[in-house]
Amino acid sequence: MNLAARSAMELKSLGRVDYLPTYAAMQEFTTQRGLAASPVEPDQLWVCEHPPVFTQGLAGKAEHIFMPGDIPVVHTNRGGQVTYHGPGQVVAYPLIDLQRAGYFVKEFVYRLEEAVIRTLLYFGVTGHRVGGAPGIYIRLDDPAGHAPLPQRPKKSDAAEAAAAKSQPDFTGLGKIAALGIKVSRHCTYHGVALNVDMDLEPYSRINPCGYEKLQTVDLSTIGVNVSWDEAAAVFTGKLSAYLAP
Repeated sequence: MNLAARSAMELKSLGRVDYLPTYAAMQEFTTQRGLAASPVEPDQLWVCEHPPVFTQGLAGKAEHIFMPGDIPVVHTNRGGQVTYHGPGQVVAYPLIDLQRAGYFVKEFVYRLEEAVIRTLLYFGVTGHRVGGAPGIYIRLDDPAGHAPLPQRPKKSDAAEAAAAKSQPDFTGLGKIAALGIKVSRHCTYHGVALNVDMDLEPYSRINPCGYEKLQTVDLSTIGVNVSWDEAAAVFTGKLSAYLAP
């Protein structure tokens, strides 16, 4: 297979769609492309927005959802703990055959995060990684500042890495993008969500990603006024570039 064929990724803009049927469709797509008799399916990138829903990952604990109210809770097979999806958030589901793409899960996560960082940079915001806590964060007091975080991931010994993972340092930070993935027979589904212009109140009903008092923000909160369509277009472009083989 030549490089042009390998790098082709179909883009699908789904609009606002319910979470459960979208989740089921991702599972079905991934199952079918893993069957020996199936034709070789190109990778796909689904971009959408969901009505309000809490999704719980495989590691999720019930105590991290303490006031769901009228928002449904869906248990999923992705990694991680609880998060919230709702209007004003760009959700991207990359359905990638990692074996064909030529990179492993750790690099896939890095590429997802890098696409978020580059999208934020387009809008004048600096995104950061935090050691032991997947996702992208911004400085609440200086969203455009480029100074590196002291709590950024570092090469360290095993003890330090384990400590950072068990107790990440979110001092002065707000989370603006969350990710959770599933890999089945080297094919990915679930994905990454970027907060654009949301009602953030539902995050107060949970411990986002399992972390008590972790503040969640969106672009609107930090003074970036951009439409969902524009943010989705920029984010889609960055994902397409950074997930290429």
